[in-house]
Amino acid sequence: MLIGQQRGVGRSRCVVVIVGTSFLLLVYLVGCNRKGDPQAVYDHAYKALLHGDLKQAQDEAHRECQRYQASSPEWAWKFRTVEARAVLHQGLYENALKLLNAAPLPSDPDLVITILTIAGVADAKTHNFSEAERSLNEATRLCGASASAGCGYVLQAKGVLAHERHQTESAEHLYGLSLAFARAHSDSFLESDSLLNLGNESLAVGRFDEAIDRSEAGYRIAKLTGARVLELVTEGNIGWAYYRLGDSEKALGRFLDAEKLASELGDFDDQGAWLMDAGYVYMGVGNVELAQRSLRQSLEIEQRVNSKENIYNALRALARLSLQTGDLANASQYAQQALEIARQDGNHLDELYPMLVEGQIAARGGNAREAETTFLRVEHDTSCPVFLKWEAEHSLARLYEDEQRADAADKEYRLALATFEDARADVRHEDSQISFLTNAAHIYDDYVHFLVTRGKTDDALRWADYSRARTLAEGLGLLAKGAAIGPPALDARQIARRAGGTLLFYWLGEKQSYLWAITTEKSRLFTLPPGKEIDDAVRRYSETLKVQDVLASADKGGLALYQTLIGPARGLVKKNAKVFIIPDGRLNNLNFETLLVSEANAPDTKVHYWIEDVTLANANSLRVLSTVHTGKGKNDRSLLLVGDSVAPNDEYRELPQAAAQMKSVASHFSAAKILTREKATPSAYAGSGPENFSYIHFVAHGTASRVSPLDSAIVLSKDSAEDNSFKLYARDIIRHPLRAELVTVSACYSAGERSYSGEGLVGLSWAFLRAGAHNVVAALWDVSDASTAQLMDRFYDELNKGASADAALRTAKLSLLHGKEFHNPFYWAPFQLYARLGL
Repeated sequence: MLIGQQRGVGRSRCVVVIVGTSFLLLVYLVGCNRKGDPQAVYDHAYKALLHGDLKQAQDEAHRECQRYQASSPEWAWKFRTVEARAVLHQGLYENALKLLNAAPLPSDPDLVITILTIAGVADAKTHNFSEAERSLNEATRLCGASASAGCGYVLQAKGVLAHERHQTESAEHLYGLSLAFARAHSDSFLESDSLLNLGNESLAVGRFDEAIDRSEAGYRIAKLTGARVLELVTEGNIGWAYYRLGDSEKALGRFLDAEKLASELGDFDDQGAWLMDAGYVYMGVGNVELAQRSLRQSLEIEQRVNSKENIYNALRALARLSLQTGDLANASQYAQQALEIARQDGNHLDELYPMLVEGQIAARGGNAREAETTFLRVEHDTSCPVFLKWEAEHSLARLYEDEQRADAADKEYRLALATFEDARADVRHEDSQISFLTNAAHIYDDYVHFLVTRGKTDDALRWADYSRARTLAEGLGLLAKGAAIGPPALDARQIARRAGGTLLFYWLGEKQSYLWAITTEKSRLFTLPPGKEIDDAVRRYSETLKVQDVLASADKGGLALYQTLIGPARGLVKKNAKVFIIPDGRLNNLNFETLLVSEANAPDTKVHYWIEDVTLANANSLRVLSTVHTGKGKNDRSLLLVGDSVAPNDEYRELPQAAAQMKSVASHFSAAKILTREKATPSAYAGSGPENFSYIHFVAHGTASRVSPLDSAIVLSKDSAEDNSFKLYARDIIRHPLRAELVTVSACYSAGERSYSGEGLVGLSWAFLRAGAHNVVAALWDVSDASTAQLMDRFYDELNKGASADAALRTAKLSLLHGKEFHNPFYWAPFQLYARLGL
């Protein structure tokens, strides 16, 4: 039987499916002629239940229960339990209890165990804990004298009761026992169910990537057994784990898929839960209209089915949304209702979140003393979960800042970031580490703004850079993982001196944005418009750039962006200077070379692209740019050349100019290891010793995964006819350490597609830097392989003449810009250099 979920911050859906032994033996084997055979009819109804056809299961079971009520009370009870399970899974807990109380208990102890287990879960969900405990204790007693397969589900139900009481350790122990029972009895349904619920408990204590591992394992088993009721719940729980890891986009996809399936199955409780979670995502990205619609619909559904925990969670979500929109009256009302539910249940943990909201309401309403008292109570509560603790510390820091208590505010900002960093240190998977920093984006933004307003601009830069490229820097050994003591010292002017150029460091903030322009002599801070305003302008210009001749039209967007992003620091950027861009947010997707400089900016010239004035390179952070490495020098000309692969399928057809580009690149080296056609496979790259080459070049299709950046890949030939593997994934690239001075990925979207707060653009370029490459040339968008071949030929010509990688790439681009066929930036602008110090 399936139950509802605890939802909201760190809450997820837990499930119990009680499977009879007859079902396990006969399901999927039932023939078409079921009349007169109660076992076949029972199995058919049960199959419908686990497949998620709840109304069909309910109707079939009700009809057969009525048929056998007089002639066979035992069969009537079996059908009644199926009907009760179907009703229960729809979230109609009280209706399920009415069904179970409609007749005297049967004599079969195994059937009584099932009935008591269903009743125990229904009472647990309506928070009638004493009755739930009574039923489940009696079921446990009967199990002592029975070898019933249902006893594993008693353990599950007791875990659910512990979960509803927020007794996480007890719940996890009980689910572990049910998992062991399932494996000992070869019960795949119970095994999947137990893994799902263990994943749920991992969520409850903030072990989010562990939750994904457990839930995915349960999901795979559910798929194999056709248990859509388990697939549905696991889908949403995995989404919640991604949400808590800061990957809202991936989470939203899971929530919407789960909500749609729940609606199709008539699973009201789950539908309300996934609507609620979608509302959280919409709220996080500022889509108030969709957030309100989702959360109000969720509350209506949960009130209809009387799921106490989900009503509580919907109320606190609506309280948070109302606070976000400035509706303090409704925020207070929702918070009070949520707090009352928690107090009625005697659940102190559930009191903390609405308490925090009440403190935020008091702060917004000018009641500083009440707000401070409330924040401190939450912050120092021994049962406060870590994500609520850093939010309380952040709220307290903002309160002190508003009161002009600068030292106290500084202390609380640092406490909040230390709490967050401790939590981040527990995240194991690199994918999750990348997105997890999103959770602290607002704290870092507020703290950087706070330091700037206090005149501590060097400290603000140090903290801003500390939040950048964290996973990359830690992987390269530049930062200790989980360092919660704050950023180490950073000498920005020394980095500019060693880089041999001007550094432009951008910070896109909610209230306002900043630009640090750093030369060897000075560092100056400039205030820019809010981040959303800049994001919108970059998006518009990037779209225009691909479809119009922006130079011929002197596009206003390109001119305005130059004035906004470069104009303030124009006096610090000399003609023909080398400039390193450390971008933020959507600026990661902008090629600054395409910005338009007008005559007003440079009276001696006409409107032109900024590439005419400077040599540009991109860097992930100041600290990454400062990396010292010892290469073999420019005399080491070892090349690994991979590409012109055999088309693996119709989606990735062969590139017409690939063979010519391979030949051209190889001609610039006296010797090269070449993997081409059938030999250009992912396993061949891994086995070629990529760490031994100073130059690596790929000529192939590339893919960018927006929702899972480490799934970005270079498309090569199949490893074998039997093996369908043909993608060299970013996650595999980082497993092979490199020392290459330069990696060139002549593929579309090879720079990445999605920018992560705290990490930047993540894709193939990021992966090669993470593996140890010193410089990477990669593309922001898809481009003609004909123009690419011409650009790459000139690029290597310039390298052979002794030019640095950034200067060589600029010269190659200018050759296309000043030519006739490929002068449009669509052809030359996608390729960018992502640099550490080196060539």
